[in-house]
Amino acid sequence: MSVSMIIEFKGPASLASDGGIEYPAKLNGHDLLCHFSYEALEDVDPDAVMGDALTHFATHQLKLLSIAEKKILANQSHAGMIQIHSNDLLLD
Repeated sequence: MSVSMIIEFKGPASLASDGGIEYPAKLNGHDLLCHFSYEALEDVDPDAVMGDALTHFATHQLKLLSIAEKKILANQSHAGMIQIHSNDLLLD
């Protein structure tokens, strides 16, 4: 019997202290913070000049949240946080 996961991406995106992006979510009603590293933001579209991290995240939000969802479904969250790094872009 599989246990279903209810994932809600709540937002809004905010700038993290390391220059990446934090995006609040809920997993089965519990708070979960999605952290996208600065490098992941840069590498999601290598041909683009990044500029503002929040704008860049908004441009690629669907792809980035899809990657976060895959990591959540694979039970890769730890201490209420899911970390998305450049190597995770290969999941998509």
